[in-house]
Amino acid sequence: MPDSTARGAERPRSLPLAIVWFTLAVAGLVGTWVFNIAFVLDPGGIGYLEGWFANAASISASIDLLVVAVAASIFMIVEGARLGWARWVWMLVVLSGITAVAFTFPLFLGLRELALRRRARRMIQD
Repeated sequence: MPDSTARGAERPRSLPLAIVWFTLAVAGLVGTWVFNIAFVLDPGGIGYLEGWFANAASISASIDLLVVAVAASIFMIVEGARLGWARWVWMLVVLSGITAVAFTFPLFLGLRELALRRRARRMIQD
């Protein structure tokens, strides 16, 4: 049996991991939008962005999310370009601001996992 790792091929990626990423994407979308809709229906006299910076706890959470969102965006753009997705990966970055990073980042990771899995399988077959 030939050693496929000697030719630079890697073991096929895990399909269950892609399912985990897609499940987190759905949870991120539903979880954030339930509360976004609740806020729109009853804002409680405070603006959306004003709520992000209403107290020390919300400021901490907001800065945490903003830093993670920037890091995730950079990762998606760079890794997307490596995977040949440079033309459309920007849509996920824009979609992050419209939906939620909690949706788009795990969605990207799931798509990436499937792409790496396909790539690894092709290398093993060659």
